Amino acid sequence: MAHALQRIVIGDDPDSWRSAGFSVLDNEMVFGKTVVELAGTANGRGVLGWAIEGVTSNIESITSIAPSGTTLAVEQRTGLDNTNAVFAIDHVVIETGDLDRTVAAFTEVGIKERRQGQMTTPLGERRQSFLWAGRVIIEIVAPVTADPNVAMRVWGLALVSANLATTSHVLAENMSEPRDAVQPGRKIATIDTSALDISVPLVVMSPHVAELL
Repeated sequence: MAHALQRIVIGDDPDSWRSAGFSVLDNEMVFGKTVVELAGTANGRGVLGWAIEGVTSNIESITSIAPSGTTLAVEQRTGLDNTNAVFAIDHVVIETGDLDRTVAAFTEVGIKERRQGQMTTPLGERRQSFLWAGRVIIEIVAPVTADPNVAMRVWGLALVSANLATTSHVLAENMSEPRDAVQPGRKIATIDTSALDISVPLVVMSPHVAELL
C-alpha cells in the first residue's frame, strides 16, 4: 500500500510498555503492518522518527528513517497477543503551528490531504487535516490562527482495542472510563502514560463499526 506507515521509533524502555499489557519482542511491537520500535531512553523520549513507504526525506522536524533490516517479517509477528487486547493503530496525532505549511510538507512527499475539519477543545478552536499512511490515519491539528514559530511534532497515538473491557481490566486505574468518540458507534478512553513511564500520549478506541460486522 503506497506510503504505508511502516515503523515508529519511540524513546521508551520496553518494560514500560510491557507493564501496560503490550507484547514486546526484540524491543519491537507490531500493530497491523506497522512496527513500533522501543529504542530506550538514551537518545531522548517521545517519537524519535518514523519510516513511511516511499518517503526518504524528513517531513518538517520529523526524522524519516530506513526500515530496519533486522525486523522479523511482519506476517510472522501479527499473531503476538497483547494481553490488553490492543491490535492496531487507528491514527497518529500531529501538532503544528501552521496547518497549511505542514499539509504542504506532506503533499511534497506524495501524501495527499483527504479532508479538513475544525474542532472545539479546552484550548479553543483547532483546525484539523486528515491524511492516510496506508491503513493508519495521520491527523494534523493546528490553531485557527497560524503560528509559524511552532514546529510540527508527533503528539500521540490512538490505538484500537478488540475489547475495551479487557483493556480496562489490564490497565485498571491507568485508563479512564470509555466515553463516546467522535465517530458514531465508537468509544474512546485515555491511558495515563505518565504513570506507566510511557513518553507518548495514548488513547484507545473500540474498532470501527464496520470491523464488527
